[in-house]
This record gives sequence, C-alpha cells and structure tokens, in this order.
Amino acid sequence: MAKRDVDRIFSGNTPKRRKKKRFKPLRRAVRLPIWGDLSIRLGAALVLIFIVIMIHWFDREGLVDNLDGEVSFLDVVYFTMISITTTGFGDIAPISDRARLVEAVIVTPIRFAVFFIFVGTAYNFIIKRSWEKWRMAKIQEQLSGHVVVLGYGVSGSQSVEELIERGSDPSNIVVVDPSEERLHEAEKLGVNVMAADATRDETLKAVRIHEADSVLVSAGRDDTSILIVLTVRHLAPKVPISVVVRADDNELLARQAGANNVINPVRFTGLLLAGSAQGAHIADYLADLASVTGRVQLVERVVEEEECGCSISELQTGGRGLRIYRNGRAIGFWEDECQNLQAGDIIVEIVPTENGNSRGDGHSNGNGGS
Repeated sequence: MAKRDVDRIFSGNTPKRRKKKRFKPLRRAVRLPIWGDLSIRLGAALVLIFIVIMIHWFDREGLVDNLDGEVSFLDVVYFTMISITTTGFGDIAPISDRARLVEAVIVTPIRFAVFFIFVGTAYNFIIKRSWEKWRMAKIQEQLSGHVVVLGYGVSGSQSVEELIERGSDPSNIVVVDPSEERLHEAEKLGVNVMAADATRDETLKAVRIHEADSVLVSAGRDDTSILIVLTVRHLAPKVPISVVVRADDNELLARQAGANNVINPVRFTGLLLAGSAQGAHIADYLADLASVTGRVQLVERVVEEEECGCSISELQTGGRGLRIYRNGRAIGFWEDECQNLQAGDIIVEIVPTENGNSRGDGHSNGNGGS
C-alpha cells in the first residue's frame, strides 16, 4: 500500500467526493430469464393458433364466406384470427352443425387458452415485474440482521458460497460489486446484489449497513479494502467487520481503520505449507477446519445458560472445546478458568459435520449426532 494512500486515508484531508452517482437498486435473480419466459409463452400461443387453423381448414366445408362464397386458406387464417381475438365481423361464419360443434367444444377452449397466455404475459412483464421492483425496494428499506459482502472476487465469492453451505439464507445476503459480470454469478446463488461502489456512503446506506449482522470486505486491493472499512465503521460503529488484506504491513492499518477481523490469505497459505512440512496430514486437517464441507468444523459461540459452571470438556453440543474468551482474554482448555464456564464467555470448539450430522454451528440437524 503506497504511503500517499495511507496519508490520504488517515490524515483527515481526504479529497472531496464526486457528485453523487445513481446506482442500480437491489435486485435478485429470477428463476427463468425474461427471453426464455417470453419465448415459451409466444411459442405456446402460436402452436394453439396453428392447431385452430388446421381444424378450420379441414372443416372448411362447414364455413361460409358471405363475400364470394369460397373459403380459401387465407380466409381460414383470417377467420381463425378474428375468431380467437373474439372480433367476429360476421363475413365468415360456421353454418353446419359440425362446424358449430367444433367452435363450441374445441376452438372456444383454445381461444380462452390463448387469451390467458397473452393476459399472463402482460401480467408477468408489466404488473408482476413492477410489483417485484416495488417489493425489492421495500425489502431494501427493511433490511436487518443481514450479511453484507463488499466485493465479489475470489475471496468474496468463496465466502458467500460457504455462508450458504453453512445454512445462511441467500435472501439474507447482500453482495455489492461494481462488476455486472461478477454480480450475474452471485445472482445464480439467489442472493441480493447491487451494482455500486462500496466506498461511497450512499451505497452503504442503501444496503442499510448499520442494520447488518456482519460485513465482509474483499475489494481485491488493500487500499480500497481499508477505505471501505473506514467508510463502514463511520456509518456503522458497532457492526462486526472482517476484511481481507494481502500485505502484512497493511494488517495493522486495517485494524486501525476499524476491522474486527483481518484475514491474510497469503499468511494462511504459508501456515498450510509449513504444516505440510511437519506432517502429511496437518495441512489437510487445517483445511478441514476452515470449511463446513469438511469432517470437522471450528465454531465460535456464546456459552449456553445450561453450560455455566461446567467444564469446557462438558459442552452441550458434544463438541471439543479449545478455548474461551473472557473479558477479552484468550484462555486455553488446559487452564483452570476453563473448568468453570461463566455467562458471557465466548467458546471456540470443534464439532463434527460429516454426513450432515451437524450444521457446523454446534447445533444438530435432527438427524442424530452432535
């Protein structure tokens, strides 16, 4: 991170921000693309119209043309269209009993089907989408307890997938990124997305950052990530912030900017490499701990009321307690304080996740196991 960037961030002499720029509102992917939905509807309508044309053509002897007395194929097409649209000029009409029966029993139901297809299309593309836009605006206004992911690169996308794997509702996740291509990939997961600059106050206010449960920052550049952390902390003083930085000397800056957790993927990779040098299975176990898809999962939680007074080895979840945090101090499982858990203690434990026996948060799925 260049010195001028540090000076710009922490000196308080930050340059004036540009004039507010309108950003795209919150949105969520639909199950079927617009062009696909439209093609299916139009295709179904055309097939039904073609069926009616064929029925009228094969039964043209039951029709009469009051103009010239002859019913050509063009007359059949014309009669079909005015019949389906219920225009009914009367210049061509069914005269035989069979033709009238066909109109009543076969053509009329098809007429209603085509009518509902066009009405449904109008509803879907005008009324429904307007309603969806209004609904998403209301959701945006009432966001609370959600997870905001600022930046959807490699780290951001992996974090979203892991959150969903751990049981988070995709509709409770908001992804902000300026790239429409990356947001398109995020939409496939069912999360809410917004195309905007996460360093801007108005962007973070739009996703109700002060009501978020947590904020994950991974902008791809350390200077941008730290600036985002500063902006988030200014707008939401109490919201937990986790940020990814790649340079060791920027970790302290990120904490000074207000980040609660600073993750250095380069450092973690080094730990895995060092672990593999000390033993063939250490790196595998560390990677196992980091993901809910592994056989074990690291969990951080508040001590349960029933666990107060118990030892860290007697947890209600059946997990293996590793340490507790009490008054900001880390206490290992071998220390005396861990033999008497107290209200407010934060427990870090390992729980099993193999075959869905646990959700990875220390609670059972109801399928047995801890």
